[in-house]
Amino acid sequence: MPEAYPTIAAGQRLTASLLRSMQTQTVRKTADTSRSATTTLTADPHLVITLEANAVYTMDGWIKYDGPTAGDLTISFTAPSGCLGEYTSWGAGNGVVGATSTPTLQQDVQDVRGYLIRTETNDIQASRGFGCLGTGITPLTLRLNGTIRNSSTPGTYSFNWAQTTSNATATTLYTDSWVRLQRIA
Repeated sequence: MPEAYPTIAAGQRLTASLLRSMQTQTVRKTADTSRSATTTLTADPHLVITLEANAVYTMDGWIKYDGPTAGDLTISFTAPSGCLGEYTSWGAGNGVVGATSTPTLQQDVQDVRGYLIRTETNDIQASRGFGCLGTGITPLTLRLNGTIRNSSTPGTYSFNWAQTTSNATATTLYTDSWVRLQRIA
């Protein structure tokens, strides 16, 4: 049986609060955020959502970023105590390399070779690193998908990020990156 939230009983009164609880929650970056010389994972100021107690959500998102190849990008999520789940994030692996029989650093963004892509599943609060091509070259993207099973503690769910290796040149998350949650139980 498909999961849906909320389950509406026959004759139940539809209120504004009930209708709001059925809506997808989407947060979107309204400005670029740059971070340099730090490996401390910190919540992005725009990508923060409140989770309800005892709720289950599906999560997806799209993150546009760039930064120095020596800095790269590490992401994680912060969730309320007891929150469980998993996510995957499709993006360039650390050390962006070509997919030839002898892998080499992918320098030419017009090259027919592709990039190694990370596709592992991760605990909902685990960190994962991704590669950068170099500041001002071609921004890269991450595609997020996952499931969040929150415990009895409501609270904040945030997208956190920092450089993988501290570098004086900033890594930037761009305007219009977004994270979306749909409550399903």
